[in-house]
Amino acid sequence: MFVRSHTPPVAKQVPVTHTIHGVTRTDEYHWLREKDNPEVRSYLEDENSYADRMAAHLAEKRHHLYNELIGRIQQTDLSVPYRKGNFSYYMRTEEGKQYSIHCRKPIGSDVEEVVIDGNQMADGHAFFSLGTVTISDCGRYLAYSVDTTGFREYQLHVRDLQTGQDIASFGKARGIIWANDNNTIFIVTEDDAKRSDSIWMTSLSNPAERTAVLHEPDALFRVFVSKTRDNAYILLGSASQTTSEFHTIPADAPGVAPSVVLPREDDHEYDLDHRDGLFYIRTNKNAPLFRIVAAPVSDPQEENWTEVLAADSETMRESVDCFSDHLVVSERCGGRPQLRVLSFATGQDQLVAFPEPTYTVTLDQNHCFDTSTLRISYSSLVTPSSIYDVNLDTLELTLLKQTAILGGFDRTNYVSAFVYATSPDGTRVPISIVHHKDTPINGTAPCLLYGYGSYGITIPVQFQNSLISLLDRGFVYAIGHIRGGGDLGRTWHDAGKMQHKQNTFTDFITVGDFLKSEGYAHSNRLAIRGGSAGGLLLGAVVNQRPDLCRLVMNYVPFVDVINTMLDDTLPLTVGEYIEWGNPNIEEQFHWMLAYSPYDNLEAKDFQAHWCVPDLTILR
Repeated sequence: MFVRSHTPPVAKQVPVTHTIHGVTRTDEYHWLREKDNPEVRSYLEDENSYADRMAAHLAEKRHHLYNELIGRIQQTDLSVPYRKGNFSYYMRTEEGKQYSIHCRKPIGSDVEEVVIDGNQMADGHAFFSLGTVTISDCGRYLAYSVDTTGFREYQLHVRDLQTGQDIASFGKARGIIWANDNNTIFIVTEDDAKRSDSIWMTSLSNPAERTAVLHEPDALFRVFVSKTRDNAYILLGSASQTTSEFHTIPADAPGVAPSVVLPREDDHEYDLDHRDGLFYIRTNKNAPLFRIVAAPVSDPQEENWTEVLAADSETMRESVDCFSDHLVVSERCGGRPQLRVLSFATGQDQLVAFPEPTYTVTLDQNHCFDTSTLRISYSSLVTPSSIYDVNLDTLELTLLKQTAILGGFDRTNYVSAFVYATSPDGTRVPISIVHHKDTPINGTAPCLLYGYGSYGITIPVQFQNSLISLLDRGFVYAIGHIRGGGDLGRTWHDAGKMQHKQNTFTDFITVGDFLKSEGYAHSNRLAIRGGSAGGLLLGAVVNQRPDLCRLVMNYVPFVDVINTMLDDTLPLTVGEYIEWGNPNIEEQFHWMLAYSPYDNLEAKDFQAHWCVPDLTILR
């Protein structure tokens, strides 16, 4: 029996008032923003100590669950090799080691070469994260970045794989692409707010010199760099949440000045790939869910477009990828992903068939342009991560590897479903559900509901090792694909942001009530889980419906919406005005104030326990 037997620490109150648009708000805990204040650190340490005391009785259970989770993982393993140039690349993991080992073999050889070993590099560092691992087309040079601070400050280096020695360092960088000369590198850097704002050109022959290629002064936009699959063009991109723009540089002539593909227009989003003198452009021009057009490289303006895949009112075109004989379009329809393959020879397109009601499928490593085989990654709530090759002519699937789940796991013991709940305005909200086949769906089961619903991000419906421990104990697990996310395309996102943000919270509440009414959840055994923007979701939901659930698991929650968005010195703030609104604008301030969890706290009969680590409280 869980009993509160300790007095929690209580943060002191130091009221700070702030008036904007005629509204005065009092913040008693503003002082906790002062990260260098010893009192802040002392208070946080007291909170941690309190949590340790309250969870002390769970030590044995935590140890048991940890061993249960680890026991399902095949720690010594090998990824499916993929070809790039004259090598076959793969990753290895070894039991007891934390990081993957990146390896390769020459085509036709069994001699392994270690490209980079994160375990060796992490030695001696309190924190270590490996960022980019990008090999030049010739296969000799490795560009890699590492962060040893924990602040996403990745330092870029280049290693000569023939000697194993680092030969150049380029400072902080967020992304890189090699030109075809295996000497020129395009590097993305950040400003002080960690916004990717500039692209530079440098080289191995003269690493101390760099040339500015693209700078983005608009704080709403971020830059990025990529390369067309046929290695014809370097793509220099800049995008906000509603607008994008691309410049190109011939990958064989990196010194050429960038050329704009389509000039920036408000609310026009596009991206592209290249084949045989044509850009294949995914665009939302006159198509809210996007369409695919072809445009000549020599003059890609709209008047020269040829329709390749027309707009569909129910299908979101998410990405476009060119191969020598086929075009692959990643899509979402009705909340589920799909892959459409178009043959350039016949002009016909078909969908790849998948057997389960709810799943995730993405393109995997596909570095070869001249190929009739597509590498994909597939997973579902009951199917572990699986790597397939798809024959682009026949659409036949060949399973190459499925992640082994040890400990007697049998996917046929679990049942997944894809259902809909109806929000008060009539909108049908998709829900992905999984449970053990022996769990009765009669209103007696505990249930964990996950939600996010922001930035147009689609929550992948994929296998999670940790879920098996819940499902085997009689839990139902559900994902609410609520408005604000990207599950049904751009219009789904638009319907859950800015002045429409309340739809996100209403949808989640609708899903929770549906799970209880349809017998998936006991009326008093519903837990809800989310993090970051999903933490905002949970805070707003519990303020509005304190009776919805019994437990809230909230991770790094974005709950102090007004104060955060008023501070434009924070990373992300300005770029997110398009998602939440700008509180300096009176109308938008009131949108946000209406739901901001921190600003809407009041005495209520809250049913939920917050951040309790012991889920068995629900049983």
